[in-house]
Amino acid sequence: MNQTIAFLGAGSMAEAMIAGIVQSGTLSPKQIIVSNRSNHNRLQELKVKYGIKPVHRDDLQYDNVDVFILAMKPKDIESVLTDLEPKVRTDQVLVSVLAGISTSYMEEHLQKPQQVIRVMPNTSSTLRESATAISPGNHTPFQQVKLVRSLMESIGETYIIDEEQMDVFTGIAGSGPAYFYNLMEHIEQVGYEQGLSKDMARNIGAQTILGAAKMMLEQEDTPTELREKVTSPNGTTAAGLDALNAHGGGEAISAAVKGAARRSKQLSEQLQQQTIVHS
Repeated sequence: MNQTIAFLGAGSMAEAMIAGIVQSGTLSPKQIIVSNRSNHNRLQELKVKYGIKPVHRDDLQYDNVDVFILAMKPKDIESVLTDLEPKVRTDQVLVSVLAGISTSYMEEHLQKPQQVIRVMPNTSSTLRESATAISPGNHTPFQQVKLVRSLMESIGETYIIDEEQMDVFTGIAGSGPAYFYNLMEHIEQVGYEQGLSKDMARNIGAQTILGAAKMMLEQEDTPTELREKVTSPNGTTAAGLDALNAHGGGEAISAAVKGAARRSKQLSEQLQQQTIVHS
């Protein structure tokens, strides 16, 4: 790819994506600009780690950018879009990685028929193992969707979905890594309490999760069929599953996904209400 991309925002998600893109070789570090308004030290840190080009927001040459990736805090999105509106051309693409920020919200604030795409990666982008959703706006041609999809494929698997499905995708994939990290916290602690070192317990648990994930990705069996194959009547796995269900394990997982999806929808609705009030 010969495009230049500019990250507006230099937080953890921006860094995860930068790490994956640089590692993949899809773009050279010289093609990646990272910009923020005030934290110069953070920009220099990213330059040292990845070789990208750090630029203060006031010094950014907007005409030289093909794709802008909006990765600032969601609360700043309105002011950023207001600032961008007179500076970007309609042939440039604005890609938002912010939870709850719809393509219609971006289009309304940009006024002209701007190309916008909403994406939802997760922090596994760092290892090029993200699950990333893509939803284009009303004025974005398929060629630009393919361009952004190619960029996102450098950090993992991508899925083009209807924007109405983005909230549940956020609940599953955007927030999902945290559910597994929380599971691993408990596995590590139990293993430690039963005599394993924390490092060994962590490695055993992580390898088990990795193996189970590969089984689901590489075999045609459903999760239910895979579970049944490893669950002998009155065996150890059955006892573990009985305890999990008795303590609401399955319900807790469903509630976590629904809770994150609900919050994503709330953020979008709150921003829409603010737009109505200000208009």
